[in-house]
Amino acid sequence: MTQEQILKELEALAESCGIGIRYEKGDFEGGYCILKAERLIVINKKLAPPRKASVLAQGLAEIGVEDKYLKPAIREFIEDELARVSRT
Repeated sequence: MTQEQILKELEALAESCGIGIRYEKGDFEGGYCILKAERLIVINKKLAPPRKASVLAQGLAEIGVEDKYLKPAIREFIEDELARVSRT
């Protein structure tokens, strides 16, 4: 799967979980937050697609998607991102 395909799959997963995604400008990478009772993942729109997918995967993992059906490549991507972040 390409990074763009992974990003699209992650966006669809967030939508199916009732999580909004906002691409905004700013001096941040992004992450999961709650804004006025709305669950969101905010992502810096200037990031490259692989980094956007990484931020989105980390936000979805924080919410918890263990009980959702995921394509094996998407589940592996999320697990790899969590492992990469935990090593740093």
